[in-house]
Amino acid sequence: MNARTPLIVGNWKMHRDHLEAIQLLQRLAYHLTEEDTAEQETVVCPPFTALRSLQTLIQSDRMAVALGAQDCHPDPEGAHTGDISVPMLARLDVRYVVVGHSERRLHHGEDDALIARKARAALAGGLRPIVCVGEGETARESGQAEEVVLAQVRGSLVDVSPAEAADLVIAYEPVWAIGTGRTATPADAQDMAAAIRGALAERYDEATAAGIRILYGGSVKPANIRSLMTLDDVDGVLVGGASLSAEDFALIVGHRRGV
Repeated sequence: MNARTPLIVGNWKMHRDHLEAIQLLQRLAYHLTEEDTAEQETVVCPPFTALRSLQTLIQSDRMAVALGAQDCHPDPEGAHTGDISVPMLARLDVRYVVVGHSERRLHHGEDDALIARKARAALAGGLRPIVCVGEGETARESGQAEEVVLAQVRGSLVDVSPAEAADLVIAYEPVWAIGTGRTATPADAQDMAAAIRGALAERYDEATAAGIRILYGGSVKPANIRSLMTLDDVDGVLVGGASLSAEDFALIVGHRRGV
């Protein structure tokens, strides 16, 4: 696939046990057409406990859906109770892993240095990290949104080489829009995505930056998906609540219908 192939990711967070996850994915597959999944990637990120079940379902039914994980530990193994390593995920055919989600930053105290280690571990293990960045409401209202987001971008990509950067995905999620029903305007999303791409060009070079996919996340739903997917620097979306509805997520994945 091309470097800027559109990418639609559903983050199920701490919802659905493995049986419910199977049912949700089966319903999603029922609503999707070959046209929906052609020329773009569709990824679901269930809880860890559902990964093996969904791996089996995807393989047996030859679904055009890839698996993602919601987090990983930076070490390949060790005395890390409750954590999951990249090699463990890779054995389950996981292709993507979310790192640095705002909920991990806020509730688990994760900083850019740790997120950078996770991103490097994912890349070293053959997974594509979806590195999340985003500003809170205070930063947005004070005019510091871009400063905050670009600092996170730079801090989360320490030691990621230009060659490795080709497999990076950056997800811009304004914290004030996650689960609130509020969405950044298309202009706001485009401006921040363009600023992120500019920071990537400074960190690497123009060609490398041009190939890195940037997603928007934050109350994405069927009603706003088309306006987001027409933006020059937004290459896909990271969907939270709407991905828990097979019907809504299918409409998001199938946003090109009738366009």
